[in-house]
Amino acid sequence: MDSMVEVVVAKLGLDGSSNTYVVILREREGERILPIWIGHSEAEAILLEINGVKKQRPMTHDLCRTLIGELGASVVRTVITHVDGRTYYAQLELERSGDHMVIDARPSDSIAIALRTGSPIIVDEELLQEVPEEVESDFTPSPHPPPSDAAMTKEELKQYLSKLRPEDFGRFNP
Repeated sequence: MDSMVEVVVAKLGLDGSSNTYVVILREREGERILPIWIGHSEAEAILLEINGVKKQRPMTHDLCRTLIGELGASVVRTVITHVDGRTYYAQLELERSGDHMVIDARPSDSIAIALRTGSPIIVDEELLQEVPEEVESDFTPSPHPPPSDAAMTKEELKQYLSKLRPEDFGRFNP
């Protein structure tokens, strides 16, 4: 890993061409981005946390956060380390009683846990892409605000996500 850069979750949308969810990470102190195609359940977990929607029962990533804390550890950071083909790799870095642990994880799960723990998300600088000029104007928050009802059902989330257009998060190819 050459140089590491902190990123934030800038957007989450549905790629209409592949019918797959995309999380867009943007460097905290810049404009470069990293789009990562993710699964439905991970998109739901990220979206719920971003919008502060709390479910009656803990979701898997909430359980992970609780387990980490109850075991006396804390999440130091999430690191998106590299890409091999079209698969991104990540690590959760934990600390417990001065011991540093590195756990292999999928980027989408790591992002969902990082959001729940308030820990930074870091990527290898080589993974970041410049936003093409024709996309910059599209790189704005989605025009479809999420439902504010804290009891959003899976079907309501699916309906919300289905209204997002590719141009709501930029033009990217997997």
